[in-house]
Amino acid sequence: MLSSESFRAGVSTNPRHLLCMYLVALKTLSCLLAILALLSCGQQKLPESTRVDPAPSAPLPTVTDPRPVIAAFGDSLTAGYGVETGNSYPDFLQKELDQAGLRYHVVNAGIRRDTTSGGLARVDSVTQLRPAVVILELGGNDGLRGTPLSATRANLEQIVVELRKSGARIVLAGITLPPNYGPDYIRSFEKVYTDLAAKYKLPLIPFLLLGAVGVPGMMQPDGIHATVKGNEVVANLVMRTLKPRL
Repeated sequence: MLSSESFRAGVSTNPRHLLCMYLVALKTLSCLLAILALLSCGQQKLPESTRVDPAPSAPLPTVTDPRPVIAAFGDSLTAGYGVETGNSYPDFLQKELDQAGLRYHVVNAGIRRDTTSGGLARVDSVTQLRPAVVILELGGNDGLRGTPLSATRANLEQIVVELRKSGARIVLAGITLPPNYGPDYIRSFEKVYTDLAAKYKLPLIPFLLLGAVGVPGMMQPDGIHATVKGNEVVANLVMRTLKPRL
């Protein structure tokens, strides 16, 4: 059974010293985005692969599995960008749950390029699943695009409110930004997650890619998305947060 008391305990581990290699890998990408933004001032159209497009709208699969639903609600890190179908972290989380004899059905509600505003716009599609638990991972794209932190926080908070109204328990998964965004902005960005976790007494995974970043073979060449092996590590991290609370 799910325990409301157990969901009030967050993860207190501070992973900052393990993030360095991830931040360095992100720096090149963010610099490229900045150059492309400057080009756009001259009315040049950005290539399709780098333009900031709205997250595509895709209906979630109809759930016929009678087991309680765990919804993995996020962006490309959740969707499994860059790996074959069946190799996202929610897929590996399902395997870990099955192996542990925990009867839950994981639904991957991740969409590439999604933002907190996009997530808020589609939160109803997640609550319609009647999830017992939602693993909420959004905001990384907001940070990379320079979305005002007040907007990111407001969107995330409203998502949390709507999910709680549906009766879902929430695990909040955080992310960080490249170092060239500046230490003050990065600290404020990370604080969005810690503040919301504290306010709503949510379990917090401070950094979803903890344990994958900096390990050979765990990250794709872009330095942002996990490989198949990396997604297994992410699933294990999420499982360690979930299992005591199921």
